[in-house]
Amino acid sequence: MHAWPASDVPALPGKGRDLRIHDTATGGPVTLDPGPVARIYVCGITPYDATHLGHAATYNAFDLVQRVWLDTKRQVHYVQNVTDIDDPLLERAARDGEDWTGLAERETALFREDMTALRMLPPRHYIGAVEAIPGIVPLVERLCDSGAAYVLDGDVYFSVDADPHFGEVSHLDAEAMRLLSAERGGDPDRPGKKNPLDPMLWMAAREGEPHWDGAGLGPGRPGWHIECVAIALDHLGMGFDVQGGGSDLAFPHHEMGASHAQALTGEHPFAKAYVHAGMVGLDGEKMSKSKGNLVFVSTLRRAGVDPAAIRLALLAHHYRADWEWTDQVLDTAVGRLARWRAAVSRPDGPPAEALVEEVREALSNDLDAPAALAAVDRWAALQDTTGGTDEGAPGVVSRTVDALLGVAL
Repeated sequence: MHAWPASDVPALPGKGRDLRIHDTATGGPVTLDPGPVARIYVCGITPYDATHLGHAATYNAFDLVQRVWLDTKRQVHYVQNVTDIDDPLLERAARDGEDWTGLAERETALFREDMTALRMLPPRHYIGAVEAIPGIVPLVERLCDSGAAYVLDGDVYFSVDADPHFGEVSHLDAEAMRLLSAERGGDPDRPGKKNPLDPMLWMAAREGEPHWDGAGLGPGRPGWHIECVAIALDHLGMGFDVQGGGSDLAFPHHEMGASHAQALTGEHPFAKAYVHAGMVGLDGEKMSKSKGNLVFVSTLRRAGVDPAAIRLALLAHHYRADWEWTDQVLDTAVGRLARWRAAVSRPDGPPAEALVEEVREALSNDLDAPAALAAVDRWAALQDTTGGTDEGAPGVVSRTVDALLGVAL
């Protein structure tokens, strides 16, 4: 599976700062110090309804992580998956009388278009669950052979008791885990499981549903969590720098994935930091497919909204915050974009060296994009009121906003 084209990232003078970011597993900030190549895995879409603003906010957060790392003169090895086989996809296809593969391909293509428009840096490896199946099956077999997995009526389950570190990502109690498992794709009430929280690794073929050769596992398809584990281990290995996604993935997805990988390798941790973006709401509720209260990037684009304004609307909120999309949020972003473009269009302006460092400092401090926007606002206001004589300043500001915030002025 191919990703989307990369936009150029301007090089800035000097060097950026190491990123200090909130780690869900420790419950506090950690300073990331990757080697020459920073490694990040961000969980991708299930392609049946893309790309809503909740998606966009999440991928915007991890795009900032990449940009901060690039500014430190590191390379970035970014991997993202596409869950192109799963129950919600099949259910949507059946509801609409559509072939599930066609639905997945269309929504994935739309997601690529939206990511390109928003100038999100693409992953080096963009891998679909279906194409990962040949690598998933041997991992499930290894878990079975080690006693970390078991078979129940043809389905293969992971035993969470096989990982002594289970629970160290989300730090939830058993009852909270059970409730979230039922809400987020698990089956805690299925009779015969060793532990209600045990997640499925391999689903035996069901009548009328797609399935693949599982070698010794029998025909079937992979569970959700093992998909990401197989892709991450294949392309990044254990102990990569950041596992990212929305806050609703901390449990069960990232918790289970970490335990799968740790049981497979005997190593800990799966990722050095678990970073989660907040949820975007609409009309007082979290924006979600199940509620149907979605605002789509493609809809805004078709209505003539500049993608740079959409990105500024996302950047106006701290990535960990839950917030609500309103017309006012977009209007504010449109106005900000116009002011910034007017400010950098002049032939000279106030000195901008300090601005570069302000933006760097803000983003290195747990991706504080609102503080970075405020710094650019102050420069633009000074440009508007007093101007300046530095001929290079507007270009410096334009390149800084492009390189670090992903907004082309």
